Amino acid sequence: MLLPMSPADSMFLLAESSEHPMHVGGLALFTPQDGADAADVLATLEEALTHDSVAPLLRRQARRSLTSLGQWGWESDAEVDLDYHVRRDALPAPGGITELLDLVARLHAGLLDRDRPLWEMHLIEGLSDGRLAVYMKVHHALADGVAAMKLLRSTLSEDPGRRGMPAPWEPPMRERRLAAAGDPASDPAPGGLNPLDLPSAALRVARGVVGEVVGLVPALAGTVDRALHQRGGALSLTAPQSMLNVPIGGARRFAARSWPIERLRLVAKHADATVNDVVLTMCSGALRVYMAGLDALPENPLVAMVPVSLRGEQGENRAGNAIGTLMCNLGTHLADPVRRLETVRACMREGKDAMRTRSRAQVLAMSALGAAPLGLGMFGLGGPIRPPNVMISNVPGPATPLYWNGARLSALYPLSIPVDGQALNITCTSTDDEIAFGLTGCRRSVPDLEPMLGHLDDALGALEQAVGL
Repeated sequence: MLLPMSPADSMFLLAESSEHPMHVGGLALFTPQDGADAADVLATLEEALTHDSVAPLLRRQARRSLTSLGQWGWESDAEVDLDYHVRRDALPAPGGITELLDLVARLHAGLLDRDRPLWEMHLIEGLSDGRLAVYMKVHHALADGVAAMKLLRSTLSEDPGRRGMPAPWEPPMRERRLAAAGDPASDPAPGGLNPLDLPSAALRVARGVVGEVVGLVPALAGTVDRALHQRGGALSLTAPQSMLNVPIGGARRFAARSWPIERLRLVAKHADATVNDVVLTMCSGALRVYMAGLDALPENPLVAMVPVSLRGEQGENRAGNAIGTLMCNLGTHLADPVRRLETVRACMREGKDAMRTRSRAQVLAMSALGAAPLGLGMFGLGGPIRPPNVMISNVPGPATPLYWNGARLSALYPLSIPVDGQALNITCTSTDDEIAFGLTGCRRSVPDLEPMLGHLDDALGALEQAVGL
């Protein structure tokens, strides 16, 4: 029996082609403990392959059947050939970060095999600084960035002395203990409902559904009204045509760099803004310089699509996606970094205020309306409204140092999905005391991304100077 797949998740499968892979990824770097080297970390990971133990999320396989009327669903306990899913790679000399990012860009371009669970992991040795790199990609239908981060976090520990920890593809320790003890909490199926409560429960559900449907009309009408008045929200009608809004190919470029997150926090504090506002303004400044250098900066400000996680405390590791979106005016027409930050801050505050009064279902509907121009482009259908120019997302990561069997997670760089009409994706994630920017672009449509890293650094420096740091 297939578990149902949400329409939003199945869209990533329906829109996928050889030119448009639909998976997200992450590049983790592990520093061996004192007295060990990358070969020791690799040997421990390879030993875990003999356990034949795989996390439930990574056992899900996308399937269609007659019983599902041809719709996509999940087979929840598929067989996993770990020797296929977990692979070894080695860097060419000199084994620097440039060679590593080039390799990961090539790995990120390949499609996942739909006849298997939709993930791969690559153990990469040969880094000249002695670290071991682990690159993993997961289909966006299976997990969004927040869910993938939770999966990684569940296999790491704050204790550098801890040993016997699960590999990144294995179930977390808590799930293993519960399963071994026969604890019903390890059963993902809901339970505990008294049959005598079913009539009243059904009535509550029905009332909730009616309320949601009634609430959708003002939610969507308000979204359109905000867009018409150029206020922050889930829809934008003002994105200019740019070099980023073109059809893409399947090959990828990838560039990545980290900064101390405290630098961004201090800017945010002095400017009465959020760290995410600072991230967006750094991207605004970098895109302004990058595109101006190519004589491709539009006169009107670029608009960014900014995902917002809708995952609560419950069900954070569920399969699929739980994200809304806001549209942000990046102020790229403004030379003053402070004015750009003010523009970003005001736009994001307006959008968050609009979401705060709506239910999750209404936020999803509002976000779907805003993402419709991009979704039509993914299926090769144009529309009267131009999609936002670039995707910029910030996925929260661990706030403390984390270790895997003594090896420290020293860097984590995210990779994401360029699509037709949006040839560049910028994703950030924080680890310990740093924030990492991962830039994933279409190799055919977007020139070398390496200069963007310098432009991001300059943009952060300009913000620090502007607020008196």
